[in-house]
Amino acid sequence: MSTTPTIARSVTKTVTIDRPVADVFAFLADAANWPAWAIVNIKAIERTGEPDWWLMATPQGPARLRIHGNAELGILDHDYVDDQASWQVPARVVANGAGAEFMITFFQPPAFTDDFFDEQITLVDTELATLKRILETGA
Repeated sequence: MSTTPTIARSVTKTVTIDRPVADVFAFLADAANWPAWAIVNIKAIERTGEPDWWLMATPQGPARLRIHGNAELGILDHDYVDDQASWQVPARVVANGAGAEFMITFFQPPAFTDDFFDEQITLVDTELATLKRILETGA
């Protein structure tokens, strides 16, 4: 049995948003906003009794989310935990002129096949387009 960590396959997605970086960060740092834009993966969300943790209804069943936000550095890393797996998702919001860039990196969990991971990553494009639309138009 090898104890050497392996390098996971990863994909980073980016979206440019024509809103001040502080507005984008504030919206994303509030997990209550996530069902509005993460429309494929989060159907509903509510606070739990544990500090910083949120309970989500997802297509795969219940899951928990915790955001590690730091506005000064634009960090929005988050932990995702469900009955079958858990992982960390690095995310950043950085200034891009008068607007912002949101970047999120996904590492393929060992339990995901390549095809399933590819399908999930493709769905993220829909979510990022929704995020952009909400923040730029309010709709």
